[in-house]
Amino acid sequence: MTSQHDLAKGLVEKGHRVTFFASGFSHYKFKEIRLAPGEKSRIEEHEGVRFVWLKTPPYDSNSWKRLRNMCSYSWRAYRFGRQLNEHPDVIIGTTFQPLACLAAYVLSVAKKVPFVFEVKDLWPLTMVQMGKLSPNSLTTICLLALERFLARKAAQIMTVLPGAVDYYSRFAIPPAKITWIPNGLDLTRYAALKPYTGQLSKHWTLVYAGGHVRANSLNMVLQAAQIQQQNGNRVRFVFIGGGQEKSNLQQLAQELKLQNIEFRPAVPKAELHHVLEQADAFIVSMRNLPDLYRYGMSFNKLCDYAAAGRPVLLAGNPSNNWVEEFGFGIVVPPEDPQAFSDAIQRFENLSTEQRAQMGRNGIRCAKESFDIAMLSTRLEKMLLCVVERSAAVAPDHLSRNPIPATISKITAEETRSKNSP
Repeated sequence: MTSQHDLAKGLVEKGHRVTFFASGFSHYKFKEIRLAPGEKSRIEEHEGVRFVWLKTPPYDSNSWKRLRNMCSYSWRAYRFGRQLNEHPDVIIGTTFQPLACLAAYVLSVAKKVPFVFEVKDLWPLTMVQMGKLSPNSLTTICLLALERFLARKAAQIMTVLPGAVDYYSRFAIPPAKITWIPNGLDLTRYAALKPYTGQLSKHWTLVYAGGHVRANSLNMVLQAAQIQQQNGNRVRFVFIGGGQEKSNLQQLAQELKLQNIEFRPAVPKAELHHVLEQADAFIVSMRNLPDLYRYGMSFNKLCDYAAAGRPVLLAGNPSNNWVEEFGFGIVVPPEDPQAFSDAIQRFENLSTEQRAQMGRNGIRCAKESFDIAMLSTRLEKMLLCVVERSAAVAPDHLSRNPIPATISKITAEETRSKNSP
């Protein structure tokens, strides 16, 4: 939720009021991290952004219990929002899961305000491509119908995916109804980092900081680490974070008898830049899913990596490839351990200045593409246009008299903690 919180904070600094609805249950730690025993909800404020934390049932895998969590969150978010004696100017529903968006839409109807459909993940396409749903199952058909319904009912679609215009064209959604706002971050967090020199230490370090989930194909990275170990190379791999696959990855590392692997727990976001400063380069690993990534990608971790000014080794083929476009790393095909191992060797064989230039290119990418101040301005412009259209006010009114808006955001059935990378 970090990128969303930074965007919300940017709106608050511009004079708007933002409220998040979110579950206190952590998707990565599989435990309640916000609410005390017996506490059903809590309202608190963080850096000017109001959070409504809701109690939801626990789960520990992608089973019926997670579905129960989704349904519970969506109902409670709608009910709590309905009972609030407040009238927001716009309500945003975010696809960390689709039922949260349905709750946001129904609440927008009850409050008689515009609904904005925020697309972080393409449901059900992502689930189908990841092999979690059959393309012809009843669940897939229902999710597809829900997606079409929400896209058509939304006053505007905002998305982190640059190819969303192509994706939603099959629903006859006009391009003007879609706004691209990639994930970003507050660059001031990285302002004090020591400049990257490109000089490798004796045992230089590759860092992965993010979710340990199947979508990130980290088993491929472990297989590449095995190749490096067998070749007697000096690189070490550090994995930071948590997730459903972490225990499986740790077990695989033991089975492969890897001595060049270190697993660390997630660190608070406020401290992440200090950890990333220890890296010589970063890892981004994607599944080989061209039918999904043809619409693009926007990873929070890539924003942090670029801002940290260290090169990236990317195993993936997204349609929007910032690493390739800005030249701040090496790109190889996805899910190919030998190709990734070869990339590590190519990186090590670069000159110190070549590696340092890659780091500088990453910082340039962060400033031009991920600066939260720029992105929050883009978001404000879009939201004010939605509010203006809803009020049937002349378009030129926007530049003369911006409206301080109240935005309610129904984000997810689960917490992507602000303390997680």
